[in-house]
Parts: sequence; C-alpha cells; structure tokens
Amino acid sequence: MPDAIGIDYTAAHEQSAGIGRYVRELVRALAAQDAQTPYRLFVAGARRAELPPPPGPNFAWRPTRVTPLWFARLWHRGQVPLPVELFVGRVRLFHATDFTLPPTLPRVPTLLTVHDLSFVRAPQTTTPVLKAYLDAVVPRSVRRATHVLADSQATKDDLVALYGTPPEKITVLSGGVDPKFRPVQDPAALQAIRKRYNLPPNPYIFSVGTVQPRKNYARLIAALAALGDAFADVHLVIAGGRGWLEGPIYRAVEEHGLGERVHFIGFAADEDLPALYSDARCLAYPSLYEGIGLPVLEAMACGVPVVTSNVSSLPEVAADAALQIDPYNVEELAEALRRLLSDEALRAELIARGRAQAARYTWEGAARLLLEVYARLLEGS
Repeated sequence: MPDAIGIDYTAAHEQSAGIGRYVRELVRALAAQDAQTPYRLFVAGARRAELPPPPGPNFAWRPTRVTPLWFARLWHRGQVPLPVELFVGRVRLFHATDFTLPPTLPRVPTLLTVHDLSFVRAPQTTTPVLKAYLDAVVPRSVRRATHVLADSQATKDDLVALYGTPPEKITVLSGGVDPKFRPVQDPAALQAIRKRYNLPPNPYIFSVGTVQPRKNYARLIAALAALGDAFADVHLVIAGGRGWLEGPIYRAVEEHGLGERVHFIGFAADEDLPALYSDARCLAYPSLYEGIGLPVLEAMACGVPVVTSNVSSLPEVAADAALQIDPYNVEELAEALRRLLSDEALRAELIARGRAQAARYTWEGAARLLLEVYARLLEGS
C-alpha cells in the first residue's frame, strides 16, 4: 500500500508571488512540522535539474516536462481520465493546491485548495477566456474533491453560496506571515533598497500585487491625484509583475499627470519586501476581491499602517487594525490616505493593532492545521 502524500507544487515553481508564494511557504512549514511522512511534489512543466533541493529529506520531486497548459487541455477541457499517479506515483492522498483537481485513481482521497472566487464575484477583473475556463472547471473540481480548503471564511462562504458546497466539506486554512517580515530601521538598508528599485527620496504609499484590474490600481492612482497640493511630494510605489487588462492602469497615470510620482517597480524579491514595506508611509491595498490578502498582514508585521477594502476576506484579515474603505469610492480612499499620511496618533494606534493582528497568522499554525486535515482524510479512506 502506498504511504506517500502527493502535493501539486506546480504553482510554487511557476509563480513568484501570489498562489505560488502561498504554496511554497505552506510546503516549507509542512516540512518543518513533519519529518516522517513521505511526500511527493508534483511539478508540471519542469526538469529535475532546474528544481532546488527538496524542502526536507522526506520530500521528493516528481517533475514532468508536460506543461500545465497541456494538462489543462487533457484533464479539464478534454476530461481525459489520465490519473495524476502516472506522474507522481501511487499515493494515499493527493492535494491539488491551485483551484483544479486532476483525475486520480479510484478510492484515493483528494484535497483541493480554492483560494478565491474572484472570477465569479468580480468577473470584470479577468479575461473572458479564463473566466469561461474557471467557471467550467472549478465547480466540477470542488464537487469531485473529498474535501476543500479555503483561504478565508469569506471564500468558504462564497463556496457555500455560489456552488452549494456543504459547509462541513470545507476547512478554512489561512496563510501566515513569515518571521522575516518585521520593521527594517537601518538607514543604510532602506537607502540601498531605494537605490535598487530606482526610487527617489520622497515619502511613498506602497502597494503590492500583479498589475491587473482586481488590484484596483486605477482608482488608487486617481486617489493619489485627489490628495491635492498638500501631499504633492508623496509618491506611489507599486510592486508587482505585469498581468492582464492593465492598459487602463497605465493610462490612469497619464490622465492624472502623475508620470513622475507613480513607480511600477515590477516583481520585488521576497527578501526586499520587508524594507519596501518598512520605508513606506502606509500600505494601500484597495483590492476589489481577495481570498486572503497577505500583504495586509505583512505590512502590519513591518510596522506600517494600512488602508484596505471592506469587501471579501479583507475585513476578516484587517479586523480593527486598518482603515477600511469602499474600493469603488475614490474620494473615500483619498481621505483614508490623507489620514494615514498626516495623523500621527492614528498611525501609532494602527501600527500597534497591526502588529498584534499579524501575529495571529503563522505558517506553522497553517501547517499544523493542514496535517490535521490530512489525518482526517486518511482515517476516512
């Protein structure tokens, strides 16, 4: 009988940020918690030579040159019943970490992570082709899975409301904040990070995430313009790779005449983020929808006040430690930014609350809960 657990690690290999980072951190914490169980990490579109050492001695890579696109065509568009065990080997349990569940051998329990349902709740923020694909594949995967993980209570509520998923079939497993996210106060380190990303010495508002409509950057840029002359020296720094439907975001910079005050620095390496957070006057995270919104917690851990949206999982994550705004209301966002830039008493209060809130989220806790879910599924198999 197989004794290994299979985990789809493809997103962690393919994506530097977002879901990829979530999967990397969770698997790293899992390795620190469990040094006994054999794990097989499935990686589509990869060569073994390009993979780093496994996260633990009981973890083994199972790469294949077949790309994620071809697996999507075979498994989800064509619904070819080609079991994932042909690539990962026989396993006692398979954990799909990125919305879709591949075919498995009969009687193998499956766990599916659904990070958010933004393509349903905020359909204007994704491409029609991707939305049509997800609308077909994700609900089918949720129905097939033995159990489902949701990044937040908000995502669990959406799974129940939109897909009719039984609540008892879903466990909320939020991410965590790595200990490296803490205040950086060394002036030399802060100066070096500005030089690395070619940033001027001005105070700046920071935002993190792929350049795409769901992050609401066009309204954030409009809010920067609405701050007025009193804050004319304040810049906006956006860290995130290029995404999709980003044309209106870049046009917003031109329309408001902010070409010298808005900085798209591209993807920022994980090791640079603590300094980028710490040197900011505040984090602005006015997303239209988030499954969890880890940058909110990371900024709080770095001692930075936060303004974020009052929708999806963000009130759950921010609690009373951030200013919450209607993400569609530019003036409301601008007023919150004015307060965070100028009200020192408010800033101090939110910084203290933020550190306490961020401390509630750890990858170690997430890994312990994941092990409990694995154990329940294996006991019932």
